[in-house]
Amino acid sequence: MASSSAICGVCVRRTIDKPLIVWCTECDEGLCEECREHHSLSKGTRNHKTISITEYNKIPIEVLKFSQFCSTHKDKLILYCRKHECPCCSKCIVENHTECHNFDNFDDVIKNVKTSKGYYEIEEILVEVTENLQKIRQQQQTNLLILDEKRKEFKKEMKETRTMIIKHLDKLHDDLIKNYDAFEKSENMRIRQCM
Repeated sequence: MASSSAICGVCVRRTIDKPLIVWCTECDEGLCEECREHHSLSKGTRNHKTISITEYNKIPIEVLKFSQFCSTHKDKLILYCRKHECPCCSKCIVENHTECHNFDNFDDVIKNVKTSKGYYEIEEILVEVTENLQKIRQQQQTNLLILDEKRKEFKKEMKETRTMIIKHLDKLHDDLIKNYDAFEKSENMRIRQCM
């Protein structure tokens, strides 16, 4: 885990206080300008990736908590076991993963975990996903409003249709009654004439 100090880690061990300018993600240590130069030239560390302190300070705490060292053996994690989905140091492999065959190089697995560029690419994707979800949510709310309007229109049309049908049935009823009354009147007159 990263140190919260803003002083060069190498210089602190030499009892010198120099401000950090870069962070080595592999050494998990901050370096001043002089130590950064030595670090970039030394055979053991020249291929290490460093990022500016400004970029490092933008990295979320959750990412910084991620260690490249085994919590059990304190050795550097070198492989990632796909079967058990866990990182392994050399001692872990001997003790717990002798039957496993599917490993990845740990450095390849976490290549961009501790660089702000990798984090910000993920953050941009998440922002885009969030925006898309917001658009979908707004569309769903619009759909709900449209459905509600359509339901109201449908109910209104049904009520109007019902009213028209009732008026039509009432007219048919009245016409039938008039026709029946006229028929009854004429039949009454005919019967009375026959009497």
